Amino acid sequence: MASVDNGAQSETKDQATTSTTAATDPYNVEAAEILASSAQHMPIAQAAPIYEQILSLFPTASKFWKQYAEAHMAVNNDDAIKQIFSRCLLNCLHIPLWRCYIRFIRKVNEKKGADGQDEIRKAFDFMLGYVGADMASGPVWMEYIAFLKSLPAQTAQEESIRMTAIRKTYQKAIITPTHHVEQLWREYENFENSVSRQLAKGLVSEYQPKYNSARAVYREQKKYVDEIDYNMLAVPPTGSFKEEQQWMAWKRFLTFEKGNPQRIDSVSSNKRIIFTYEQCLMYLYHYQDVWYDYATWHAKSGSIDSAIKVFQRALKALPDSDTLKYAYAELEESRGAIQPARKIYESLLGDGVNATALAHIQFIRFLRRNEGVEAARKYFLDARKSPDCSYHVYVAYALIAFCLDKDSKIAHNIFEAGLKRFMHEPVYILEYADFLSRLNDERNIRALFERALSSLPPEESVEVWKRYIQFEQTYGDLASMLKVEQRRKEALSRTGEDGASALESSLQDVVSRYSFMDLWPCSSKDLDHLARQEWLAKNINKKAEKSAVSNGPATLDKIPAGLASNSNVSGKVIYPDTSQTRLEFHLAQRRLGSRLLLTHCRILLDWHPMYLMRC
Repeated sequence: MASVDNGAQSETKDQATTSTTAATDPYNVEAAEILASSAQHMPIAQAAPIYEQILSLFPTASKFWKQYAEAHMAVNNDDAIKQIFSRCLLNCLHIPLWRCYIRFIRKVNEKKGADGQDEIRKAFDFMLGYVGADMASGPVWMEYIAFLKSLPAQTAQEESIRMTAIRKTYQKAIITPTHHVEQLWREYENFENSVSRQLAKGLVSEYQPKYNSARAVYREQKKYVDEIDYNMLAVPPTGSFKEEQQWMAWKRFLTFEKGNPQRIDSVSSNKRIIFTYEQCLMYLYHYQDVWYDYATWHAKSGSIDSAIKVFQRALKALPDSDTLKYAYAELEESRGAIQPARKIYESLLGDGVNATALAHIQFIRFLRRNEGVEAARKYFLDARKSPDCSYHVYVAYALIAFCLDKDSKIAHNIFEAGLKRFMHEPVYILEYADFLSRLNDERNIRALFERALSSLPPEESVEVWKRYIQFEQTYGDLASMLKVEQRRKEALSRTGEDGASALESSLQDVVSRYSFMDLWPCSSKDLDHLARQEWLAKNINKKAEKSAVSNGPATLDKIPAGLASNSNVSGKVIYPDTSQTRLEFHLAQRRLGSRLLLTHCRILLDWHPMYLMRC
């Protein structure tokens, strides 16, 4: 007796541990499996809350729904079973779950005579309408045919109706690529020959090409299906290798189905594509791109209502996905449904207090497109009062006023108003400068840079100084250009250790001054050499051990193994600081193009192989 009690206590302890794990990591697949397994051994009153908990997190897990339904079936709780099937069937197009549904329907109706038989037939038709395209649906087709053959026929008319129903079911089954398509074809041939050999010859020759096509497509389709894990539970993407493999497998399968390999009519082909998408969402339920692809496929196929329903389901599955909300609003707006689109934007704004800057900006743009200048202006005036309103909203509305409303004066006033609030934001300064550049307002651009640089701390002014120098290269003379460069050096020299050397002129300054777009006054080899020299110059006065390491792989080879492994030394290894180099990555990317960027990367990797590991 004691051992039994100990076992019960152990099981309770394990369940408590699993529940704790599920609480800390709700999408823990292993914990969910353990909970579901334990629920199978409990009375339904205790198991039901566990199933509900699991299915709230894994609503497309057909195996858990099946277990839940079977637990109620064991105690003949028919009302609960019907409720379960109504919640899960249309979202879980998985053969084992649907066969469980058919077993329940047959059990409930088997003693109801003709009415019960009619209900069972309707249930089979309902099932095959949703999952008849599944490669694993062969046994379902066979079970339905066997059911039709078992129906009693009292009159010749009833017999004719029964035989016609059997024939139609066979003919649907043999043109569906399933694992059992060859067996179904043999059974169909036998069936027709048993009815009339003369009639069979014509029907068999008519359906032989269709069957051959289905069999050929099955063999191709199987290659894609075999890559898919139908036991996988839907969890939010983590970037794991298995998840990415499954995502790619489903993408390949969908592409295959969209190609209509069987060359069937568009209605049947679309039905098969819908089935594949629905199955895919059982496993990639938390993937925004799959929902979006499904909705846009419906829209491109001309079924806007179906696309809207998919978006609505998507937002129920992923209520925090702003991307899907924008896509949904875009669809509504594109079809002229302005009020539904507005409601979606308002849902992004919430109560307005915690709305993101992007939500404000996109709503302003929406209002400008659909309700005009005044509506957008009014909303901006309200939005800017929010303490969480960022400089992005000012920039966005100013550009709307300038580019769409063609009102440079209002745009200028907005930038000026924002400057009082965002003078400490270098990005805002640069956006304002870009706007003034469009106006060719040389005097105000210069004044803006001076105002900004007088208030920004040196460490935050780097990009503003760069833009100021570029401005002088375009608008100024040689004296003004050199003067701003010198002022920049003086300001930024206070932010680094090599203050004195930073004040000295260098050949890199000349290269920077006399370059234009992707044109440079020296070869790429010279540029590589200058970049290396600049880094060396910055480290020329470092401690001896730092210099020894910074000389590159050749020097590293000469360091004794014991010294190289010393933690104090290895902690002081210096790598090229591209963020502080004048010829840094982003400059190469923006002004030199991919060729110099690749060259720059090659220098770093050739010079410091360990840099790759550090990255």
